[in-house]
Amino acid sequence: MHNDLYQRLAEHLDTLPGGFPPSFTGAEIALLKQLFTPEEALLACDLTLEREDSTAFASRVGIDPDHAARELAEMAKKGLIFSVHPEDAPPLYQAAPFVVGIYEFQVGNLDEGLVELLNEYWSSQKRRRPLKTITQMRTIPIGKSIDSHLEVLPYQRVRELVEAHERFAVAQCICRLQARLEGEGCNAIAEACLVFGEWADFYVRGGNGRYIELPEVLEILERADEDNLVLQPSNSREIAVICCCCSCCCGILQGIKRHPRPAEIVSSTYTALLDQSLCIGCGVCLQRCQMDALTRDDDVVSLNPQRCIGCGLCVTKCPSNALTLVLKPGFEEYDMPASMNDTWKRISMDQAEAAR
Repeated sequence: MHNDLYQRLAEHLDTLPGGFPPSFTGAEIALLKQLFTPEEALLACDLTLEREDSTAFASRVGIDPDHAARELAEMAKKGLIFSVHPEDAPPLYQAAPFVVGIYEFQVGNLDEGLVELLNEYWSSQKRRRPLKTITQMRTIPIGKSIDSHLEVLPYQRVRELVEAHERFAVAQCICRLQARLEGEGCNAIAEACLVFGEWADFYVRGGNGRYIELPEVLEILERADEDNLVLQPSNSREIAVICCCCSCCCGILQGIKRHPRPAEIVSSTYTALLDQSLCIGCGVCLQRCQMDALTRDDDVVSLNPQRCIGCGLCVTKCPSNALTLVLKPGFEEYDMPASMNDTWKRISMDQAEAAR
């Protein structure tokens, strides 16, 4: 029952950034049925990345405005769509991709049943050729890994990215939460998903996060360095989020790590440089690298630059200063979208172009 409706929703989500590929087993339909009621699925199919208030949406799709207002507000609260609440104006609603989006917004709803459905879907997902477009997330270095003489490009300074905002919130990392529900994962800080501005408001409204002040944001970033976590902000000049990621739990980092040359597919500016003459062979960097870019070579360490994603974790704890960060060879700064929504729109356009 309603399978055609949920199939339509799956196809709609597949047009959004990151896609929603079909599975070999139909697991995507079971997952959507768990998340969306039939009425919610019907409304979600008509939402796009263009923000609109409930009255405009109701007029466009031909439904009662009061009904639209109630349903859209509830869907946003459940993390099935995204909403912003401008001052002195009605709330605005838009579609959200499955990842990064609906999945992360389920952090307050995650339980063993949902985890089972997610794993069934991801394990049976049909693989596709990677799309040539920008990524939703990027990698930036831990701030103190950058040498004072190194040119730091715009939108790479983590503290400046954070301080550009006035509202901060923190949420549980859904990747580590899911891993722990499965009896796996690591002991890294769990409350480590940093969100900013309208995304902070969205998380707090939905009960998935709490507002914090700047000092606590900086404390979490410091703890992320101690826990060997890679900083992944949204791929936009005005960041919406900073994920503090580990390759044992984070699906994005796991995908990058499986690639034979992670440096080629990650959006990052820097790479590590190793001076073996300074290496004392302590092995601290081996424990910190999330990409297995560093290996022991007799009494010293060797670096495979094709596996380095420029996170700087190896640099911050190197006692002999044998490791530093440098700009990637041939790096050219690209036209980074202004906001996360602009990033979503650019990826969506590239997906539509590729599908023609």
